[in-house]
Amino acid sequence: MKVTIDGQSIEVEPGTTILQAARMIGGDVVPPAMCYYSKLKGSGGKCRCCLVEVSKGSEADPRPMPKLMASCVTGCMDGMEVNSKSSERVTEARKAVTEFLLINHPLDCPICDQAGECDLQNLSFEHGKSQTRYIEEKRTFEPENIGPNIQLHMNRCILCQRCVQVADQLTDNRVHGVLDRGDHANISTCISKAIDNEFSGNMIDVCPVGALTDKTFRFKSRVWFNKPYNAHRECTTPGCCGKTTVWMFGGEIQRVTGRKDEYHEVEEFICNTCRFDKKDVNDWVIEGPRVFEKDSVINQNNYTKTEKVIIDTEENILLGRAQDRKKISMAEIDYNEKIDGNLIDSNKNG
Repeated sequence: MKVTIDGQSIEVEPGTTILQAARMIGGDVVPPAMCYYSKLKGSGGKCRCCLVEVSKGSEADPRPMPKLMASCVTGCMDGMEVNSKSSERVTEARKAVTEFLLINHPLDCPICDQAGECDLQNLSFEHGKSQTRYIEEKRTFEPENIGPNIQLHMNRCILCQRCVQVADQLTDNRVHGVLDRGDHANISTCISKAIDNEFSGNMIDVCPVGALTDKTFRFKSRVWFNKPYNAHRECTTPGCCGKTTVWMFGGEIQRVTGRKDEYHEVEEFICNTCRFDKKDVNDWVIEGPRVFEKDSVINQNNYTKTEKVIIDTEENILLGRAQDRKKISMAEIDYNEKIDGNLIDSNKNG
């Protein structure tokens, strides 16, 4: 089947969703997704972040779909034409969805361990507003220890239910889920049971926000101060691939996570032994630095050179780090070069 998204056509197999087709094309046409997770069966259809406009239903029925559709659960049809990034209607809808997701979300970014790799942070940066219109009292929950190595911050949760789905998929004894309804809905364990199975740590990896955090890493270091390396070990836990990303600060491993792709989805799930217990460098075979395909604060950390950053829209020269590669162009400079009569110090970051 042939599908066209923002003017770019691609051939897809029957059963392919619009979001999957967009990811096959890549680039800016890919809608954001907070609840869909390609590795989890039944995920998607909850957050509405991936809304798109279907301007042509198919060759057989070319009528446009009257409402915006969730691309993660809408199947492609032969001849379908979709507007994603190019649609002002879609952009406004995503702004509205972002505003809804942020209604009860606390301003915890300065202290949240997820900061720097948070999907909601990225979504808010692209579609969020500088201030909120919400004046009512926000719902609040106390942090809850739901397992020996996991802490739940329900205030940050967006109820994507990924953590529920990963437990259903990897274990036979899920003890947590969505309790209550409406504005009182929350993730918690049944009858205060602890989540203690060999793959519970994957809940942390699939969480798009900082609602589930690793207690062995909490407040140890900001994620952008750590360098990620691919590593593996011979793991004897059935179902664990033993292939991970170890995050190192200096010569010490600060945390261990599953390897993630450009959409921040794990390639394979890992066990708790690999994640929480193996924090010695000698426990791992280090393969080399982890290469991230998507621009982020993580893969632009720890510059060793001073660089000249030129903002295209202004006649300014800034020294320091560039975190927005799309809007900022960077060029290496001679460290003996003077700017405005001042000698650049190569040991300083602006």
